Amino acid sequence: MKVGFVGLGKMGRPMTLNLLKAGFEVVINNRSQGVVQELAGQGAIPAATARAVGEQAEIVMTCLPTTEAVEAVYTGPDGLFGAARPGQILIDHSTVSPNLSRRYHALAQAAGAAFLDAPVSGGPAGAAAATLTIMVGGERAVFERALPVFQAMGKNIHLVGPAGAGSIIKLTNQLLVAIHTAASVEAAVFAVKAGADPQMVKDVIGTSFGGSAMLNRNIPLFLERKFGGGTPVNLILKDLGLIADYVNQLQLRTLMVSQAQQVFAEGRAVGLGDLDMSALVQALERISGVEVTA
Repeated sequence: MKVGFVGLGKMGRPMTLNLLKAGFEVVINNRSQGVVQELAGQGAIPAATARAVGEQAEIVMTCLPTTEAVEAVYTGPDGLFGAARPGQILIDHSTVSPNLSRRYHALAQAAGAAFLDAPVSGGPAGAAAATLTIMVGGERAVFERALPVFQAMGKNIHLVGPAGAGSIIKLTNQLLVAIHTAASVEAAVFAVKAGADPQMVKDVIGTSFGGSAMLNRNIPLFLERKFGGGTPVNLILKDLGLIADYVNQLQLRTLMVSQAQQVFAEGRAVGLGDLDMSALVQALERISGVEVTA
């Protein structure tokens, strides 16, 4: 089967490599050409535009950092919908609004094609190890056709509901990621300021009711001072913006979303925007006069 992939960043590049390893013929497109040439050396087929990918591939996947990038790739002059045809499946792994996912589902149907919103969780490490969680919104028959592709990239693959449901589950995940990251920063700084060993915080609380996946992820990064790469503060801020917009549409009260936005915005304001979200600990360390180190 010939598949396509548009968006070869921190997530898309390793996801594409795993598709190649699984034996798929992969047509690729990306704004930056360095990674295109690298993957071409691994057997991928470069295409000049997203539309050119769609013209060649039966299943086309996208993984893009912003809503604007997604819109350009799907509905721009050289976008995927310009080549959409009966029987084709378009799959978006980006984190976007459920409304956008539902609109693209309708546009695909109008062209006789199918669309799945299938955002992922697991970060670059999960993408490299092909252990991603993939949350898919759409029809079961389409999901089952695409399942071999998902299985090449992920381990926990779920059809979570109709069009837009994948995006809803992903935003719910990102809401918790942001809140728990902000909480892990405060907890670690509190413990160190009070005189506790931060490694003990992870070892003991990590298996207690107060534990969380983000606490267990972030404390080792605090201790090792490894704040490069990973999931940037700016990316989580983008997701929090999507969540806040959807919250307003639903007329919900979500105080912790607002608090998390403030914490992440403060991190960006002091120059941490391009660093991993665990780097937020540095902002609170400066205020508190302590450092969470081994």
